[in-house]
Amino acid sequence: MALDDDIRILGSVGLFESFTPEQLRLLAFGAERLVLRAGRELFREGQSADCGYIVVSGNITLFHDADEGRIAIRPVGPGAMLGEMALIAQTTRLTGALAEEETEVIRISRAIFRRILEEYPEAAASLHAHISK
Repeated sequence: MALDDDIRILGSVGLFESFTPEQLRLLAFGAERLVLRAGRELFREGQSADCGYIVVSGNITLFHDADEGRIAIRPVGPGAMLGEMALIAQTTRLTGALAEEETEVIRISRAIFRRILEEYPEAAASLHAHISK
């Protein structure tokens, strides 16, 4: 997909809705597209988290690991943001995430996100307002 498609997708995510086109372009340029086969884990519960993901297509099930096996929590689809807090702070994954079908995601690293916040203080202010809601 083209950079413009990624910019449009990122702009539709609540966390980034107040970002300017220039900020979205930088975010999209630094992002990475991943395609997951059905049955592949995107991440595991308890794993260190250093990025967030936006589901572009397909479906992912969030789950907890238990003694009796995986317990599905909920499905998420296109437009969903996973790991939002990992963009802001060091954290671990609270759930696992499994692709139910071929699924495409956009991966945003904490480093690129922080760089945008450092270069654009107004983006940091809008992020603070979003988190405070």
